[in-house]
Order: sequence, then structure tokens, then C-alpha cells
Amino acid sequence: MSFLYAVLTLVAAQRFAELALARWNTRRLFAAGAVEAGAGHYPLIVALHAAWIVAIAVLVPADAPASVPLLGAFFLLQGARLWVIASLGRFWTTRIVTLPGAPLIRRGPYRFIRHPNYLVVALEIPLLPLAFGVGEIALVFGLANTALLWHRMRVEDTALDPRAPSDIRHPGPS
Repeated sequence: MSFLYAVLTLVAAQRFAELALARWNTRRLFAAGAVEAGAGHYPLIVALHAAWIVAIAVLVPADAPASVPLLGAFFLLQGARLWVIASLGRFWTTRIVTLPGAPLIRRGPYRFIRHPNYLVVALEIPLLPLAFGVGEIALVFGLANTALLWHRMRVEDTALDPRAPSDIRHPGPS
């Protein structure tokens, strides 16, 4: 197996493991009375991530050399992703699911930024194809992901706003 395919296999395995954890957490949250916002755009996010991996697998030559610094940065981002998941604990899902009355998480990276996971995703989507020298995939998927995340953040902020203390409230979509 080429190095590229080994990396993509690791990325796909990570995504599948995250989906399994997200489903588990989502079921538990729904059982506790949680509600979902923005369900309509969720399939687009799943499709984008699947297409991103497939595009790299199909369009990047198997023997493409990897940039060690860029690939290293990509793997550092995976550590940041794990920090986000650990910080949210049972509240981490891949959907926008909110449990009325539950306090917002303000530990881990959430002490510094409102949407740390989206920052990780916004960086990793272009970074992985760039690590294998394919700027076109980085640009196309980076822009598509940015548009989806922009919408998603607005939906999430609106869903979470009623739970936010007044010192961190953000206006919803205008």
C-alpha cells in the first residue's frame, strides 16, 4: 500500500470511529430530551467529507511525495480534534444537538474560541491535499467546506444562544 493510501485509510478510519461515537452520543442526548437544529445541511457535510477523501484517493497519484511539514501540521490538527472531543465529552456529536438547560462547555479549547472543531476542519480540509501537492483539491474542497461551515456556525449559534450566559451570547442569523 502506498503512503498516500495508508494516510487516507487512517483518516477514513478516524472519521468512521468519530461517526460511531457521534451516533452513540446523539442517541443518548435525544433520550435525555435534546433537540436537533440544522438537520437539512448535515447530509451535505457528510457528502463533502466523503467526496474529499475520494477525490484525494482518485486524483492524487499513489506515489505522490508528501510534504513532511504539511503532513505534520495535519496530524497536529488531529490532536486538536481529540482535545475538542474530550472537552465536549458526552455532548460531542457531528450534528447540532442541544440539550435545553445544559450549560455550555467552557473548558479545553472552548475557553479560547467558540467553534474550535470548525477551525480544525477548516484547516485540515485544504491541508491534506496540499501535503500531497494538489492545490486544486485544497481550493475546491476548502471553499465548499468554508461555505458549509459558515452556514452551520450561524445555525449552531442560534441553537445554543438560549443556553449561553449573557457574557458570551452571540447574535443569531440576521
